[in-house]
Amino acid sequence: MKTNKSSAMKKVLVLLIVLSLVFTACGSEDGGTTDTGTSTDAGSSTDTGSDSTADSDSTDDGAATEFEKPEKITIMVDGTLVTKANGRAEFEAEWEALTGIDLEIIQPDHDAYTDNLGQVLASGDWPDVMLLNSAYYAGYADEGVLWDMTAAYDNSDLKTRVKDQALVEGLKIDGSLYGLSPSRGNGCITYIKKAWLDNVGLDVPTNYDEYVEVMDAFTNGDPDGNGIDGDTGALSSAGLIGEEIPFINYLPEFYQDAFPSFYINEDGQWADGFVQDNFIGALERLRDAYQAGYIDKEALTNGTSDVRNKFYEDKFGIFTYWAGTWATNLKTNLEANGLDGELIAMEPIEEVGAYLERQAPTWAITSQAENPEAIFEYFFETMLDGGLGQKLFTYGAEGTHWSTEGGELLGVTYEDGQFHMLENMEKAGTLYTKNHIDPMMALTNFTEFDDPGILSVAEEALVSAKTFGENSRLVELVPSSEVMSQYNGDLVKLKREIVANVVLGTRTIEEEMQRFEDEGGLEWSQMIVDSLNE
Repeated sequence: MKTNKSSAMKKVLVLLIVLSLVFTACGSEDGGTTDTGTSTDAGSSTDTGSDSTADSDSTDDGAATEFEKPEKITIMVDGTLVTKANGRAEFEAEWEALTGIDLEIIQPDHDAYTDNLGQVLASGDWPDVMLLNSAYYAGYADEGVLWDMTAAYDNSDLKTRVKDQALVEGLKIDGSLYGLSPSRGNGCITYIKKAWLDNVGLDVPTNYDEYVEVMDAFTNGDPDGNGIDGDTGALSSAGLIGEEIPFINYLPEFYQDAFPSFYINEDGQWADGFVQDNFIGALERLRDAYQAGYIDKEALTNGTSDVRNKFYEDKFGIFTYWAGTWATNLKTNLEANGLDGELIAMEPIEEVGAYLERQAPTWAITSQAENPEAIFEYFFETMLDGGLGQKLFTYGAEGTHWSTEGGELLGVTYEDGQFHMLENMEKAGTLYTKNHIDPMMALTNFTEFDDPGILSVAEEALVSAKTFGENSRLVELVPSSEVMSQYNGDLVKLKREIVANVVLGTRTIEEEMQRFEDEGGLEWSQMIVDSLNE
């Protein structure tokens, strides 16, 4: 693993260019969070507010060393941490009071996070800690941008609190740990409006043929009950291939067992799913559904907010989106528009088998950070301390995002001492549901006291999270390689163009797969596969 800082500074510019070709939107999608500003991340504290020198930690060779408590920690994060408009100042003040450390938060607009991250790193003025999606995490680790926290984690109290060590092991690259995710990665589950199913007289589909029947009824019938046939659609999505791993999470019923990128096959070897025979079937299903009008004609250019808004406006009835808390968000926003909010979180249809759980966005310490051992203790261990820090990152600041004061709020009466979330400052009429850490998916349990907010988690969110958890599998973390850095940007761009052309009907599958070979895609793919298997 490369760790030379001057080398990292030179190589990060190349890496940023490559990754910008792969990802055209935010570096950390909405995965499992509420809308921007409705989520806060739980920090854990070891030496609350103390100004004394912190306890000894260990260096990479295991030798004990002492480190000074940092005066300031600078973090860079997207909109999955509570935003300025949603009480970030109160969150920051509470964290600083808890730790006695100044916290500087760099938080670009959620949709511009990737671009801004690249600009900050290219400037050379790096934050101490930053949140990364899985592809950036692997690439930056390989180029020496990230600090190796293996020894710090192995010698920490945090390790003893983690519920599932496999989630941490899955973040290791060549045996070393360069970041931590405070919760499971979560994934997307397919929601269907129950009222629409009732109106067309159909049951929840269990296989693809039944799914097609539902799509047809939603597109050509009168599922919204307004007396007009054919003025609604079946489903929409933000693109035909997602912006980040696992790529197919918004349209699983069409991809089924096919995957457009690199995966570990039955022989334990890396392979490219795009060149496998079953990917042709995925292209055919996508093309046929799009041409039949089942898939929103604007799916190719939609952003996630566009799709959500169309769903809230009753323009379509099927929406594959994040499990857990988002079940409540979708229900609440439908009801705010005067619509029936009852949604069914489907088990995957027979041909899909299991939904894909992504690798969670990962917090990492940059290799330029001073005193990284202390940053690990005061930021990472505070975030997941099982106590006040984790409460802050999970539910936000008291009096701003949650309260235990009695009274009536949005038609519900709370008793004194009863924990409840407060009204969203950006979305009047709705409550906050969480901060950065989803309480149903946290890496560690509350240990200092019972989870104060778990009883306030809505039933639909619990059902959605449980259904997803019982019917999902974790997608592999794809390691970085020099060959991948060189070719994968162009390869992904070519794949996306081919899928779009086939689905739109401008070119045949045969023509586009021949183009894939003629323009170098097949060669690039094999070179990357060979490098991964080495």
